[in-house]
Amino acid sequence: MSSSNPSALTPAPRAVLCRPTAAAKPATPACPAGMAAGVVPDAARDAVPGTANGTDRLRLNKRMAELGLCSRREADDWIAQGRVRVNGQVAPIGLRVTASDRIAVDKQARGAQRQRVTILLHKPMGYVSGQAEDGHRPAVALIDQRTHWRDDTSRNRFAPAQLRGLAPAGRLDIDSVGLLVLTQDGRVARQLIGADSTVDKEYLVRVQYGAVALDVRSVFPAGQLASLCHGLSLDGQPLKPAVVDWQNPEQLRFVLTEGRKRQIRRMCALVGLTVVGLKRVRIGRVRLGLLPAGQWRYLAADEQF
Repeated sequence: MSSSNPSALTPAPRAVLCRPTAAAKPATPACPAGMAAGVVPDAARDAVPGTANGTDRLRLNKRMAELGLCSRREADDWIAQGRVRVNGQVAPIGLRVTASDRIAVDKQARGAQRQRVTILLHKPMGYVSGQAEDGHRPAVALIDQRTHWRDDTSRNRFAPAQLRGLAPAGRLDIDSVGLLVLTQDGRVARQLIGADSTVDKEYLVRVQYGAVALDVRSVFPAGQLASLCHGLSLDGQPLKPAVVDWQNPEQLRFVLTEGRKRQIRRMCALVGLTVVGLKRVRIGRVRLGLLPAGQWRYLAADEQF
């Protein structure tokens, strides 16, 4: 592909992800009225990395994050406000719990949590993902009623309060375009960028090999392509295995499960490739689709990463 427009990157075929079926949960005792409870069944504890067993104790905020009830910061706020009970008693700050302890959150806190939004933005070139830097505007500056995609099927309606605490869940550098997630929900952020995240991300990457800009595939060594898939290191740390294949003679598809700073550009440089266009087209099960550059939509209620 000879075009210099990153938006012209060719979409990849839709990937089919196979996920294990969750085991049925055993019945658990009723919790106090107006409270939502979280507890991991005995059979599932060993499958959750870092989860407390019947005797080990974790800080309550960490346990709540493991259960997917909220983020650690949100848990701290709820605990300080007296909105969390453990085994029917209001939890004090600093409490440690075991996996068998029953944790419940009150209705008001859950209601406020449901009002938090997650936004999918097609970030154009020239915007930074996080805070403004070097005169470049942050991507969140694009979020307003004017840039809301007219074909968004969500029932949400934009309100300025949705900008409060809205932060990127992952990075997309200033020279890259495509899908960027902005969220008020700590659970979403943890799922996408937490240390134990397994959500994969798909990119279309247009490359050159030395002075070769056309039909790069015909001159790029197959062994170097294998190195992109597995075997490279950045900053002295080995990279996780990746899926990398050709989409057309000038364009590669990358599927990664980690997100180091400028990772794809640096990986390509290690094997002699120069990135001339990079577009993220999928995060987990959520695709960029037809969302126009510079516009955004809400994550729908039935969408999951």
